[in-house]
Formats: sequence, C-alpha cells, structure tokens
Amino acid sequence: MRGFDLLLAALGILVFLPLMAVIYVIGLFDTGRPLFFQTRVGRHQKPFTLIKFRTMGVNTDSVATHLAEMSSVTKLGGFLRRTKLDELPQLFNVLFGQMSLVGPRPCLFNQTELVDCRAERGIYDARPGITGLAQVNDVDMSTPEKLARYDALMLKHSGLCSYFYYIFATVLGRGQGDRVKSS
Repeated sequence: MRGFDLLLAALGILVFLPLMAVIYVIGLFDTGRPLFFQTRVGRHQKPFTLIKFRTMGVNTDSVATHLAEMSSVTKLGGFLRRTKLDELPQLFNVLFGQMSLVGPRPCLFNQTELVDCRAERGIYDARPGITGLAQVNDVDMSTPEKLARYDALMLKHSGLCSYFYYIFATVLGRGQGDRVKSS
C-alpha cells in the first residue's frame, strides 16, 4: 500500500495546499501558532513527530484528546475537528514514510494501557495511519482494549478494498474522531 500512500498523499497535498494555506493564515489569528507538533508512537514503537492543525489553545496540556477539556478547543478548532481538516498536515507524515493513510491512529507514549494492548497484538508492526476501522466506527482512544482489538482486526483483514473503503468512509464523514471531555 506504500505506493498508494505516496501517490495519494502527494496528490492530496497538491489539491489541498491552497486550503491548508487558508487554514494556516486563519490559525495565525486564532492561536498564533496554527500547526501542532507532537511526539507519537510510530511503527516498531519508534517516536515520530505528528503534524496537525492546532485545535486547542497553545497552553493546553499535552494529553490524549479524550482527557482534554472542551473549553480548550478554539472556535476554529471545533470546526477543524468536525470537518476533520485538522488532519490534513498528516499527509506530509505519510509522504515522509512515518504514517500510512490507513492504519492504527498513533497514540502518545503516556497512553501506557493502549501502548501495551497494541504491543500484545503486534499492532506496531504496521505504520500508524490517519484513518482505519476504529475511526470509521467511532472507537476512540478512551477505550484502549477495544481500540486495540479493532486495530488488530483491521490489520488482519487489510487489503486494497478495505484500504480504499476506510479512506472514502472518512472523507464522506463517517466517524467522529476522539471525543473531548465536556467542561
């Protein structure tokens, strides 16, 4: 699938670069720092720097999304999360070989329960992805055991049809992403 990842990521960057530029400029007014860089668990449990559009205030603690307070999400951030546009910069992670378009969502190293559940199932043999089975079925990182089961199931039954299914399902709005705690 790496060939499709490269082709689709490059195409996505070319097509969405004007939109990313607009979001970047609006983000300058929203938080002053529109891009968000965070160390995540990558393939073979090696760290990599995930790139996203910032959806929370600059001083928000670096915790899993489901542990963050809703009041931390900016107005622009709420829109970017609902539309999943905050994920667009990850196309560069795909291009750099750190991620795939389809795979287990990369977690933080401090999410030890999830890291352990995934390690037990061999999930880290695969590149982390922007979307996958768990994401299109609203399974997020707040349920580590369930998420690891979905990741393992996705990897066991991976193929060209499922690869494109997860991408199209995500683009068409299936799945809500990680939930943020209500304030």
